[in-house]
Amino acid sequence: MVERWTPDSWKSKPVKQLPAYPDPSKVDAVVERLSAYPPLVFAGEARRLKSALAAAVDGQAFLLQGGDCAESFAEFHPNNIRDTFRVLLQMAIVLTFGAAIPVVKVGRMAGQFAKPRSADMETVDGVELPSYRGDIINGFDFTSDARVPDPERMMQAYTQAASTLNLLRAFAQGGYADLHKVHQWTLGFVERSPAGERMHDLAQRLDEALAFMAACGITAETTPQIRETDFFTSHEALLLPFEQALTRVDSTSGDWYDVSAHMLWIGDRTRQLDGAHVEFLRGVKNPIGLKCGPTTDPDELIRLIDLLNPGNEAGRLTLIVRMGADKVAEKFPPLLRKVTREGRKVVWSCDPMHGNTVKSSSGYKTRPFDKVLAEAKAFFAVHQAEGTHAGGVHFELTGQDVTECTGGAQAITDHKLALRYHTACDPRLNASQSLELAFLLAEELKRARVEREVERRAASAAAQ
Repeated sequence: MVERWTPDSWKSKPVKQLPAYPDPSKVDAVVERLSAYPPLVFAGEARRLKSALAAAVDGQAFLLQGGDCAESFAEFHPNNIRDTFRVLLQMAIVLTFGAAIPVVKVGRMAGQFAKPRSADMETVDGVELPSYRGDIINGFDFTSDARVPDPERMMQAYTQAASTLNLLRAFAQGGYADLHKVHQWTLGFVERSPAGERMHDLAQRLDEALAFMAACGITAETTPQIRETDFFTSHEALLLPFEQALTRVDSTSGDWYDVSAHMLWIGDRTRQLDGAHVEFLRGVKNPIGLKCGPTTDPDELIRLIDLLNPGNEAGRLTLIVRMGADKVAEKFPPLLRKVTREGRKVVWSCDPMHGNTVKSSSGYKTRPFDKVLAEAKAFFAVHQAEGTHAGGVHFELTGQDVTECTGGAQAITDHKLALRYHTACDPRLNASQSLELAFLLAEELKRARVEREVERRAASAAAQ
């Protein structure tokens, strides 16, 4: 029998990755205050996302999820929000053209403030302090004062998330997302990129498609879908007191929703069957994600799926695979086969970032572009071989011109990492690398689409 769920039933379970606050009563006080604050998102929006993701289960849509590794209070600026939103729009239009299906756009934005850590403590020059766990918990500066977990930071995170969402909604519905504008930005990128020649053909065909649509009268003035878009937010549901405070009963359905974001996910470090994070997310009706790493056991994964999605509802659960480029071909197929054989309805998404983090010769943590691309291509190849659908991709990226991941057409080397290494946590793809990756993945999606069509026609001809 599954135990009765409440927004605080997670407290009865073993919990990992939560900070040790000096005064738990202050945490309770902040949770009580936040519980009276307005929702950041609405249940109806979360249901709309779930419906869009349901189409990705059967290959009728594709999920693009991306944004900051960990949002920062210090780098909170409208230009940074705009630039990340912009590069996601550009990636989406390229992927839409390659896959010939709708792309569901979900940002790691407006709430991605907490980060899991491999160790509770960090040592620098012989000094040991609590690890930095994201701005919602403690400060990045390596001082004893900054590293003390402070529950008041949840209030600042709420305020920043609300402001970010306000701007994202304005961008998505106010004309900034006009397909023609987004395509013009992309053409500019193709002209400037060292890899522009390789991308020129796809960009030109997209240009011709938009010109044809305009000739048919499908313009931003006549068709709202040209100038507006749906854009959803997501983050890892790591800091459970914050998530609990923003969990409300939907007045329309009577169901519980976590209104801190449209989609929440459980990380690879907190996916224990009897753990607090699984307990919390099983009770909210949002679309949820589950990270699947190289240690994920197929049988345990089925038990997790059944706990998180007991009704086997399409669009409810996205499995985010993060194996590493050298492990995905070996570790992913057993999971895919088991879930497919058992008939579970999930979206399969590829996170090619987290399994490919290395320490550079210059001392910076980085991710090689070629490894990121290799894992994504291997993920698609496994699906192609198994006759299943690659449902999406999940990236840590920024619209800023940072130098945090090596490689790509820009040819960022280890020695260039120090030029603009701004991340407070893990390395992110910059705008140029992100868009280059979208073009390369669009080619993969188009190739798979063409091969499926050839197979369909051959089967149809054989049946006649």
